[in-house]
Amino acid sequence: MSASTAPIATTAPIAPIAATAPDTNGFDTKLSRRSHLAVRTLQIVLAVFMAIPSAGPKLVGHSSAAESFDKIGFGDWFMYLTGGLELAGAIALVIPLLSGLSALAFMGLMTGAFITQITVFDGQYAITPVILFVAFGGIAWVRRNHTAELIALVRKRF
Repeated sequence: MSASTAPIATTAPIAPIAATAPDTNGFDTKLSRRSHLAVRTLQIVLAVFMAIPSAGPKLVGHSSAAESFDKIGFGDWFMYLTGGLELAGAIALVIPLLSGLSALAFMGLMTGAFITQITVFDGQYAITPVILFVAFGGIAWVRRNHTAELIALVRKRF
């Protein structure tokens, strides 16, 4: 046999570069440092976006937000409620134990925003909630171990 056709002999299986170990909930939770930082950065950017340009105008009663909510038909109380929920979710998004649950809640909020954009505003900005839904979905998936920890803590209390 020539050197180019000789079989390659290996004595031990090759280990993966970044091995992941399932935690007690059965999820693979070990991320590389870069992946963890990328998701954490996305969480911070989305939290700032949801707190300042999204919740801010609703909480201060800016005329543009008030006009939009009047068009929806629920009025000021719904505007303030939505702004408060967005601010609370933005804060929870940067708290590790609450980050997965917050992302899930934002996915629900983005579903409502998409439906509202389609039905009330003729789909003018309907792509924005879709993009945010995908981003929050990624965070919810990566931080699912935090959600499982939170559920376990709540079950333990009751």
